Amino acid sequence: MTDPIADFLTRIRNAVKANHKVVEAPASKIKKEIARILHEQGYILAYKVDKNEKGFETIKIALKYHPELKTPAIKTLTRVSRPGLRQYSNATNMPKVLNGLGIAIVSTSAGVMTDKAARAANVGGEVLCYVC
Repeated sequence: MTDPIADFLTRIRNAVKANHKVVEAPASKIKKEIARILHEQGYILAYKVDKNEKGFETIKIALKYHPELKTPAIKTLTRVSRPGLRQYSNATNMPKVLNGLGIAIVSTSAGVMTDKAARAANVGGEVLCYVC
């Protein structure tokens, strides 16, 4: 697999479109950080890192839906930087998603964080994805 982050985001997107409650994906450090940010920002209910029957770590994500309308919390999930074309941004030119209503997940030298946290810490980095 050439882009495991894109695979992770696609699994989440497909599960949201199919109205699944839980999605499972192979784990890595960056995927755990993306799941942590999605949980902190309120886009998913919870996430848990387990080991499968072969001993590899997997991430189980509980997706979040509106209790009455049954609409998903994640409307769009877009991969920005990819292996063929990396997208970097400095702190002053950090992208705003839907004029601040969505978030951009950025991998910086200070760790993986949202665009707002990167602007506040005055650090730039690779823009991984947009969530709204």
